Amino acid sequence: MKKGMIYMEDKIQIDTVLNESCINLNLKANNKEEALDELVDMLYEFGSITSKEGFLHDIYLREGEGPTGIGGGIAIPHGKSEHVSKTSIAIGRIENFIPWESLDDKPVGLIILFAVRDIDKSKHVKLLSNVAVALSKDEVVKKLFTTDTEVEMMALFNENTN
Repeated sequence: MKKGMIYMEDKIQIDTVLNESCINLNLKANNKEEALDELVDMLYEFGSITSKEGFLHDIYLREGEGPTGIGGGIAIPHGKSEHVSKTSIAIGRIENFIPWESLDDKPVGLIILFAVRDIDKSKHVKLLSNVAVALSKDEVVKKLFTTDTEVEMMALFNENTN
């Protein structure tokens, strides 16, 4: 097998797990719980999860293991769950940042929620890695906080993760 083929296998096309209907640039949440509820609602309506309550339970189990706020106003909560029917990502942005357990002890305004099927556990790390590549670029992060449309948000991730 060629090295290039191995590399392609390690990459997950972001547009296979992210859809415009699972992006909300105007979350109304005043706290972490409300933000997670809004994101989980989008995933449920899109058909990515089978049980809101069950998936939320699994997210909070993961949240109990340590902070998912990575700093710079961004949180990446995630749950591997039997309640996920399609591995997906939901993204929400909040104008007034909310408290979140974060590596820099600062509130967050951009939340990227990963919903991962139990059988996709191996893809989970690859997916996080792909998103981390985009988030490592200051110009991308700045645009994620200022972009006006869901289409632009998707394009930013597509251009900077693949």
